[in-house]
Amino acid sequence: MLNEYRAAIITVSDKGSKGEREDKSGKIIGEIMEAAGYRIISYIILPDEQVLLETEMKKICDENLADLILTTGGTGFSQRDRTPEATIAVAERLVPGIPEALRTQSLTITKRAMLSRGAAAIRKKTLIINLPGSPKAVRENLEYIITELKHGLDILIGNTSECSG
Repeated sequence: MLNEYRAAIITVSDKGSKGEREDKSGKIIGEIMEAAGYRIISYIILPDEQVLLETEMKKICDENLADLILTTGGTGFSQRDRTPEATIAVAERLVPGIPEALRTQSLTITKRAMLSRGAAAIRKKTLIINLPGSPKAVRENLEYIITELKHGLDILIGNTSECSG
């Protein structure tokens, strides 16, 4: 492997941030990413507060701390669910293909996938992907895209300029 990719995990949960709920989804992300050869550089649980989420994502991207940020939670219809809005607010470029692929794949499992509002974006040289809050959905979604992420990250961080494949 040419590069050991650095990943940051952000769980967005009011109850999780207060220690009232175990963060199973964030732990699943960590397990999958480490097994795929990624180095987890940070793991944080934040309340459903858009400004806090934007601040954390900006810090990670602007200080080049990670190549990839994976969020879990905050993508539903609750008034407090603001993860996609935070992601879009910090974005320099949107990456619509990733959430489109995630929803398309998830629709083969459950019709409720149509209710996901997850987004994906690039800021500086960091890719940000919103995953659902459910541990089952996190695993299904991440396992679906994991093999393609390295190619996208290679291009984003400059390891290759080759897009054919």
